[in-house]
Amino acid sequence: MSQAYQIHVLDPSHSHTSPTLLNNLSLTTLPIPAPGPGEVLIRIRAAALNYRDILVVADSPLYTARTSAGLTPCADGAGTIEAVGPNSTWSDSIGEGVLLVNNTDWIDGDVEVCKVHHTLGCGGAQGTLRQYAVVRDEFVVRKPTNLGFEEAAAMVSAGGTAMNALLVGGVGPGKTVLSQGTGGVSCYAIMYAAAMGARVIATSSSDEKLEIAKKLGASEVINYKTNPEWSIEALALTEQRGVDVVIDVAGAQTVEQSLKATRQGGTVVMIGFLTESKPSDLVPLLLFGAKTLKGILGNSKVMLERTVALTEEHDLHPEINVFAWTDAKKAFEALRAQNSVGKIIIRV
Repeated sequence: MSQAYQIHVLDPSHSHTSPTLLNNLSLTTLPIPAPGPGEVLIRIRAAALNYRDILVVADSPLYTARTSAGLTPCADGAGTIEAVGPNSTWSDSIGEGVLLVNNTDWIDGDVEVCKVHHTLGCGGAQGTLRQYAVVRDEFVVRKPTNLGFEEAAAMVSAGGTAMNALLVGGVGPGKTVLSQGTGGVSCYAIMYAAAMGARVIATSSSDEKLEIAKKLGASEVINYKTNPEWSIEALALTEQRGVDVVIDVAGAQTVEQSLKATRQGGTVVMIGFLTESKPSDLVPLLLFGAKTLKGILGNSKVMLERTVALTEEHDLHPEINVFAWTDAKKAFEALRAQNSVGKIIIRV
């Protein structure tokens, strides 16, 4: 037998801010599944949390996929191959460390093929907050050799999404990137952009968090609590030119400043919505600045493979906060508080 966390909506408010939200989440016992043809059985060793997991547990209408009863949350996981089914391409890899690909549609190419409701841990697609999972061969990627399971689990959505954003922004040597915050995706954006040869400016809410951003590769930092009009500081750091790319993780309350901080012809890549919407007329900034505002929807398998290669090449290690299996609800509370630096991980 094995264990898994499952969602049964006991709090009918569907609010991700409800104090009783985590009553929806319970630990259950399940049989260990068996892999079929072209499948592998993975013993999951670590699962990483993303902000959307709060919305999934709440069955919030803010998220595009509604939650099915009995769903196991979380899209990101790392573990070992325990068994393989007939004709599996991983038949010689028993015991190997691997990552679970979080999107079961998008191998490569255009995002049009990505279906959010097929992402692990939402809709009816069982997630990674469980001890065992059967996965199709093509949705398994080898784990970076320089990372343990907890660090590796952190990179699946956060690292893959950061890679997607940086590729969209054309990041490389000679480019200047501004990355907002020091959460999961933000830390990866800082690390990867610096490893790709870009100059990185990071923002965060405290000097302590900004010191971590510097260790990850940021050359300049801005405290947005003491500099609420942080776009002015970003312009000053670039001699009024503006940055080439902004990685915007907060959404409505920051996008206007993100556009102001971006050079003429630059790009704001939006990967999250941690703040509630507010009315804002962005047309003049976009039109007269010839700027691009681009939404990012996760990452493909190929993008995840690129993050594995970059992680190994530069020996990159993420910032993580690890919680025990029995403390999963505490991990969700920490995620909801948004006070952590880096990724929140549950050891499975």
